[in-house]
Amino acid sequence: MTISAPRDGQLSADDATTYAEWFARLGEPMRVRLLHAVAAAGSTSVGALAERLEISESTCSHHVRKLAEVGFVLLHEEGTATRVSVNQACRTGLPHAADAVLGLLPLSCCPRDVPADVPVRAMTDDDLPAVRRIYAEGIATGDATFETEVPDEDALRAQWLSGHRWVAEVAGAVAGWAAAAPVSARECYAGVAETSVYVGDGVRGRGVGKALLHRQVTAADEGGLWTLQNSIFPENRASLALHRSAGFHTVGLRERVARHHGRWRDTVVLERRRAED
Repeated sequence: MTISAPRDGQLSADDATTYAEWFARLGEPMRVRLLHAVAAAGSTSVGALAERLEISESTCSHHVRKLAEVGFVLLHEEGTATRVSVNQACRTGLPHAADAVLGLLPLSCCPRDVPADVPVRAMTDDDLPAVRRIYAEGIATGDATFETEVPDEDALRAQWLSGHRWVAEVAGAVAGWAAAAPVSARECYAGVAETSVYVGDGVRGRGVGKALLHRQVTAADEGGLWTLQNSIFPENRASLALHRSAGFHTVGLRERVARHHGRWRDTVVLERRRAED
């Protein structure tokens, strides 16, 4: 199961054929149920699948083979039984295919139509009170972060990479901020960073996030960061759309990854690679 991104504004004929075959194999509801059952079990036998779904083993084997032909599941003979497991590549391949077909994989490196009246500049220590206020406004939405309290100024300074901290202004006041933090202290991950973008109350919808993200990704490309990654709540559709406009693509969905205000939350994992890499 291989995936690629659209080129030159078009989905290639080969990719279109591949994705059509994937979707066609899921056009039978029983196969959708089978794939879900295998994913939930991790690994199971055809016999156990048939029993769970209350179908004959021959019917189950037929549908399992159809799923295996396009790489959704892997088959392994164990004595006289056939065991079935999910091909881990399809956990990212399917979301990627859907994004590609629906035009959610951008063709440019950055957001377009950046507002001219929203200047972005390097963050200074004097900006930190406003940055923390905007951070708190994001926390209050319930869909911006797992954090429930704003880190103090020293923690923020220690967390973020120098040269990758930005604020946007509206009418001379700080209206939003963006920053990047290293994902690891190991040298091999020196060019990999986790990004954050926050826009203050009262200025959302004015292109502040677009201006910040444009500066963030262009500075990352020029400053030695080859991979940017982010985890966003599925409910935060505005943030998902914003990041996709800057070249981020869906890596996968982390289900029930952590508790937030007493309930389990999923996150969509996004990644952006520098073009030449």
